[in-house]
Amino acid sequence: MAKGAGKNNWALFLLLLAGIVIGSFIAQATAGISALSWLNYGQKFGLTSPLTLDLGILVLTFALSVKITIGSIIGILIAIIIYRFI
Repeated sequence: MAKGAGKNNWALFLLLLAGIVIGSFIAQATAGISALSWLNYGQKFGLTSPLTLDLGILVLTFALSVKITIGSIIGILIAIIIYRFI
């Protein structure tokens, strides 16, 4: 196959992003239900306190935090399956 032929990489990216968002939403929505609370189990990592760069007239604050849950992982897997059938 020639480069550019085949499936669109942007479609995969958007499907993965949608899978992460929908999976995280479902995980948070089911956190109060005892049978489905395992979907909200996950790990949060990143900068615990933001880095601040004060240049006098300009102050920049850098922070990044990512929370990976079981629900978002399931969303990613479903997005990949959907992409393979498109």
